[in-house]
Amino acid sequence: MTPPRLGAAVAPTPAHGGTDTGPPAHGGTDGGPPARFDFSTNANALGPAPALLDLLGAVDPTAYPDPAYTQVRDVLAAWHARDPGEVVVGAGACELIHRAVRTAGGPVVVRAPTFGEYRYAAEVAGVPLRSAHDAATFERMLPGAALALLCLPNSPDGRIDDVDRAAAAATAAGCPLLLDLAYYPLSQVRPPLPTGAWQLWAPNKAHGLTGIRAAYLLAPADDAARLSHAPSWVLSAHGAAFLAALATPDARRWVAATRETLWRWRDRLVARLGATGVPVTAGTANFVLAHVAHATATTAALRRAGIRVRDATSFGLPHALRLSAQPPRAQDALITELQRMRTATSPNSNPGEPSDEHE
Repeated sequence: MTPPRLGAAVAPTPAHGGTDTGPPAHGGTDGGPPARFDFSTNANALGPAPALLDLLGAVDPTAYPDPAYTQVRDVLAAWHARDPGEVVVGAGACELIHRAVRTAGGPVVVRAPTFGEYRYAAEVAGVPLRSAHDAATFERMLPGAALALLCLPNSPDGRIDDVDRAAAAATAAGCPLLLDLAYYPLSQVRPPLPTGAWQLWAPNKAHGLTGIRAAYLLAPADDAARLSHAPSWVLSAHGAAFLAALATPDARRWVAATRETLWRWRDRLVARLGATGVPVTAGTANFVLAHVAHATATTAALRRAGIRVRDATSFGLPHALRLSAQPPRAQDALITELQRMRTATSPNSNPGEPSDEHE
């Protein structure tokens, strides 16, 4: 199967009727005081491997890194059994998403609901965005598209799409398929990745190091060469050291050892929410969707109680919260607050709905 190549960039046209709605919401920060418990980010709640922290602490930030990142790309290529010419490094997944959209042009096809940065990248690049709410529609939108993006597993719902079918449809349409694998290393189900698809790896999620903006993309050499056009030194010395250390035994063992704990915490969270009367959508990832009456009001009420959650309204789900797998102590605090909120509502209201005093 011959993978599709980048097509010529289209002339810039406004996305979404010419209205730029601005950067998407993200978890992990809201400009407020530190939260007691943070369910809003999907980073590994067990944190980074101690050996990795030691390695990063020894990095010398006084010298420029190699602008070609030769050693980093060699290490990543060997790990993935690829040629170094197929490895593109970048300053985090968002930077590489924007670079991919800008390089490919449009239209861009996505499966909704999904990560808001895809929409924003299309807006910034001035290219049309096609949004599909089911797999069949996604495939029908591929002909004539310049790039398709699929998050695996998907955020916010943990959905696992049939990637082989999506890749075959994209190849038939001559459209590159970018697989966003930010949550793949922590997923309980990790389907084989189809050859030919672009692979976007954001390992700071799996390693609980979201403050280090470093990621990489694997693509056929011709595409990778075009995607490599970026400002000089796009990675800091710490970002380069982090990517180069991913294949070390300590780093790999840490991710493998933490997965099952995160899955147990996820399953416990599902059970606790269900017992409280909050419906839950759970996939195979280290996060779930909790269905409440008013996500924005509930998010604000929980934040005032020192608990940060991810309002899924920005995903087009105004009655859901995305919650990452967190330790039992954090879960118990969340459940206690939701139960307190339930006692302030009428008997027929959703347990996640705050009373008027919280709205």
